[in-house]
Amino acid sequence: MTLIKKLIAMATVALAFGASHAGAAPTPANEAPDALVKRISQDVIETAKADKAIQAGDQKRVMELVESKILPYVDFQRMTALASGRFWRDATPEQKQQLSTEFRTLLIFTYSGALSQIKNETLEFKPLRADPTDTEVEVRSQVNVARGEPILLNYRVAKSPANGWKIYDINVLGAWLVETYKGTFASEIGKGGIDGLIKALSEKNKKLANKPLKAAAK
Repeated sequence: MTLIKKLIAMATVALAFGASHAGAAPTPANEAPDALVKRISQDVIETAKADKAIQAGDQKRVMELVESKILPYVDFQRMTALASGRFWRDATPEQKQQLSTEFRTLLIFTYSGALSQIKNETLEFKPLRADPTDTEVEVRSQVNVARGEPILLNYRVAKSPANGWKIYDINVLGAWLVETYKGTFASEIGKGGIDGLIKALSEKNKKLANKPLKAAAK
């Protein structure tokens, strides 16, 4: 498992896992974006550290953690649109839905295993640099590790009247998660269009589904 994958897991994985989840607890209406990110990050980390099943790589328990504590707070459709770039405009509604679903599944399989590897790392948040009227902000934090220098970890968060604040990108070691997928997406679309990208992601997900979470996270 790479350090970046472990950090992304600590960052609530990304922001990476979904736009909403039925039955999830609502976000407090007046909760500040940095307070939101801090709350869910600490909740996920503390749960992962304390749950013996998660530490053992239990796929069901990890998925339950992701669904209950991460999915409600990420704008995954926006993330998928940004990763797809200009090609997103040409996709049909059905293709957009399929692509979003496969991309979400890929990220869950790829990074969820890292949750079982969280041990002694802690997160420290920086003062928020934003005006009260801002609807897009960057929440800055750092990961404190047992050995070595702290590692910068930032989140892009946007607010909408209907859904409140949601995470849509994470920067680890200077690289935004969405940007890391743009090249791969463009390459697959160039070879087989949007359907080709959906197929490639689907095939990758089928392979990852047959691997233990810890193996998938390597």
